[in-house]
Amino acid sequence: MSGNGGAKFGYKLMTEEHGPTALVENAVRAEAAGFDFASISDHYHPWHEAQGHSPFAWSVLGAIAQATSKIALSTGLTCPIIRYHPAIIAQAAATVSLLSGGRFTLALGAGEQLNEHVTGARWPSIPERHAMLGEAIEICRMLWEGAVCNHRGDYFVVHHARLYDPPEKDLPIVLGVSGEHSLALAREKADGIMATQASRELADGFGKKGPRYCEVAVSYAASEAKARKQARERFAFSPLGWAVNSELSTTEGFDAIAPFVRDDDLSDIPCGTDPEPVIKAVDAFLDAGFDHVCLLGIGPDQAQFIDFCEHEVLPRLRA
Repeated sequence: MSGNGGAKFGYKLMTEEHGPTALVENAVRAEAAGFDFASISDHYHPWHEAQGHSPFAWSVLGAIAQATSKIALSTGLTCPIIRYHPAIIAQAAATVSLLSGGRFTLALGAGEQLNEHVTGARWPSIPERHAMLGEAIEICRMLWEGAVCNHRGDYFVVHHARLYDPPEKDLPIVLGVSGEHSLALAREKADGIMATQASRELADGFGKKGPRYCEVAVSYAASEAKARKQARERFAFSPLGWAVNSELSTTEGFDAIAPFVRDDDLSDIPCGTDPEPVIKAVDAFLDAGFDHVCLLGIGPDQAQFIDFCEHEVLPRLRA
């Protein structure tokens, strides 16, 4: 294991798997268990029907900000370019930052058609989405200054908008990255990065100071067989890669492709009650240069998963 004295360990709030009340309860549990931060997904639909949920992440964040007192909060990830106008995300992020006493980080990405198609807008190409994302970040930063903002860009118009409750301090922006084009955008526009691959190229490619977030999915259950079944039912989307995950538009579509995902494709997900595979998976990201590791518990039983992390995973990671 590489030295990880400065690493932070987080808990993933999966809106696709839990209703709004459960998400708030899970965040409170995560804070009590000693997690450093909590990151919430921002979806309109679940990936698979078996996941069964998708509440509005921003309402949940407001409730969590009031129900907790010290755990840092972030999105993971919000797409501010189609389903949301960036002026709305600027206001939402500023409000959550105020409600949480400055504990909030806005993590952004170029999105998935699964969530963004709901307004009927055209789904742009990847280069166009990156360009839109860069402009959206500029709009957020302008509005957070608290002055009247007028903007007419290549993709967005902001007409005489002013945030009367801007954030009290700098609100960091983290950008989801998966390759050189998104890395280049992050170097230009963001304060940190978020990735799902334990890639030294991604961590080093950011090229400047700032947090490097990542996620480690774990299927915790009483037996390894049950845990593997749970991972297959709820996380068959995960090995498909962003070339598929960003383009497929419906939950039914992800369920249709799930039978073609092999068990070997899910073998990198630690399954069962043994902490060793979890530690090994986290170490891979730490060794690659990531310093904010978010643990994601697949399945409905988050109380047991958080207890497992509190007593068997976090102490060893921090030893």
